[in-house]
Amino acid sequence: MKSLLVKDLAVPLAEYATVSVQATLYDAIMALEEVHALDQSHYRHRAILVFDDKNRVIGKLGQFDILIALESKYQQLGDLERLACIGLSSAFIKSVFNQYSFWSKPLSEICIAAAQLKVNDIMHRLAEDEYIEESAPLDEAIHQLIMGRYQSLIVTRGQEIVGILKLSDIFRDVCVMVQSHKE
Repeated sequence: MKSLLVKDLAVPLAEYATVSVQATLYDAIMALEEVHALDQSHYRHRAILVFDDKNRVIGKLGQFDILIALESKYQQLGDLERLACIGLSSAFIKSVFNQYSFWSKPLSEICIAAAQLKVNDIMHRLAEDEYIEESAPLDEAIHQLIMGRYQSLIVTRGQEIVGILKLSDIFRDVCVMVQSHKE
């Protein structure tokens, strides 16, 4: 059986939701909705790619980024990814919630204000280990996703960004493979 490569599962860049670094959160959500309108069976993409003024992908805006942006007090906690990795007790999580008075305003008010947030201020800036060459074997990509705890990787062909490799697509294919090999 032929080994799968990253390019076999990557979503082409042209099919992905994108916005300019100058866009607002509202603009980003509308770009995601436009892509969703093409395939209404589910949210095909869960992130929006962010381009700079030279048309280079410089970041992603994912579901967590959007939810975190709604409540500015999360910035006071520092590196949330690092906090999550150490494991937190439910008592600690509740105490932080109360101490910082998270979500003290009605969600509808929070969303109205959040619509004007600039993508540049809330996006996730891409790290070096979030890129993978399209000719890389899929097992290497799986390792990279696990080690970085990423939801997706940016797929490259040399210096050019050509697509996105999503954890959900890999997971779906792995499940199919496991099912097909039952003894």
